[in-house]
Amino acid sequence: DGTRALSASADSTVRLWNLGTGKAIHTLKGHTSGVTSVALSADGTRALSASADSTVRLWNLGTGKAIHTLKGHTSGVTSVALSADGTRALSGSYDETVRLWDLGTGKAIHTLKGHTDAVYSMALSADGT
Repeated sequence: DGTRALSASADSTVRLWNLGTGKAIHTLKGHTSGVTSVALSADGTRALSASADSTVRLWNLGTGKAIHTLKGHTSGVTSVALSADGTRALSGSYDETVRLWDLGTGKAIHTLKGHTDAVYSMALSADGT
């Protein structure tokens, strides 16, 4: 609805902002290194964050608490993408892989290998196929 925004920082936090007031609604803490990328669910209730600590976190924006910590990358995570329905996510990493995640379980579905250097960005098809 254009009233809230997310930001990622080298201070290891994610902030959810109220754009009407310019004030932070939540400061999401849990990563142990800089946060490199964020994605917001279409309904605005959840967020993903990628970090140099090699993890991805799924957040409940109502409570400001982590739902899952997605582990599997062996190097810093550079980017995240969220499916339109909010059930799956992609993460790219300096470990040269893309991982597809089931956000219901917090488990990796596939590890996509083939890049020969860091993965900086990915996208999911809008219909989830």
